[in-house]
Amino acid sequence: MNELWQAFLQKRSANIDELGQARFPDAPLTAPLALCDLSHLGLISVTGKDAVTFLQGQFTNDIRQVSATHSQMSSHCTPKGRMLANFRVFDLDGTYYLQLPRSQLDMLLKRLRMYVLRAQVTLSDASDEFVTLGLSGERAPECLAPHFPALAGQVNQVARQGEQTLILLAGPTPRFMILGPSSGMTPLWDALAHRATIVNAAHWTLLDIRAGIPNLQPGTREAFVPQMANLQLLDGISFTKGCYTGQEIVARMQYLGKLKRRLYLGEVTTKHAPQPGDGVFSPISDSAQTAGTIVESCALGDDRYEVSLVVEIAAFEDGRVALAGSGPLLKLREPPYGFPSG
Repeated sequence: MNELWQAFLQKRSANIDELGQARFPDAPLTAPLALCDLSHLGLISVTGKDAVTFLQGQFTNDIRQVSATHSQMSSHCTPKGRMLANFRVFDLDGTYYLQLPRSQLDMLLKRLRMYVLRAQVTLSDASDEFVTLGLSGERAPECLAPHFPALAGQVNQVARQGEQTLILLAGPTPRFMILGPSSGMTPLWDALAHRATIVNAAHWTLLDIRAGIPNLQPGTREAFVPQMANLQLLDGISFTKGCYTGQEIVARMQYLGKLKRRLYLGEVTTKHAPQPGDGVFSPISDSAQTAGTIVESCALGDDRYEVSLVVEIAAFEDGRVALAGSGPLLKLREPPYGFPSG
């Protein structure tokens, strides 16, 4: 975490845990208008005259569609088409930034550097160059309007005001991500905190789950091809951009294969917190291992959890999906964007 930002949050009653995340002791999980520190997310910067060509050969999405006013979801795969990480890509003043959980950053940075070879590209950990906030709720646009006259109005749209950047994210709850140097973000935090309720990072995880947006963690690396995590429904895959690492497998799944697993949302009551990478089970599954995998989990209290999970379509339709062979059943539903018919 940025040192100046850390000191600022501590003066406002935040505790900083061993992972560098801010935790406000009395913060609720959710609020109608919620303000959240997003220091659990890291940034990789990509610069150099070959940056576009390099990234185009590594990511599932078309980097040429990223602009000063448009961000995108994307992912990086193994040659076998299995996702190692997924992330948001945006362009600030000619530098590309990849935003993803800090738990994934070192792995992705090392992996991408392996492919640089003679390309004129520099990749760096830029996590502490910016402070990142989240604001969510029906009144979020109204609350942000005095600070961003040109408010982002479409999902993935980017708006700039001075040194601050605003991105509108997908989901049933309106929410915005704001980035900027700590010097400008401290007064913005105080201004927003007068109207919004301060919450912890778990709130943002819950909104990602409810939006059907996957965030791969170390426990789910190489577990899914992108379509299993619904990336094609989140504008996270281009099927016309040409070659990239794992492209042949991803394209074959799209045009020749039959998708047997998708990302769904679920609720469950259990004494044991579901973790990313945990298996789920179904009596009708023909898999020799599990019928699916937990992607993310958020505790609601009273042993209740909301999760996102990739699970066999047939098991979802059957409805009997459990955390363990004889564990509690999950109550499953489709993500808010739904699925194409047929």
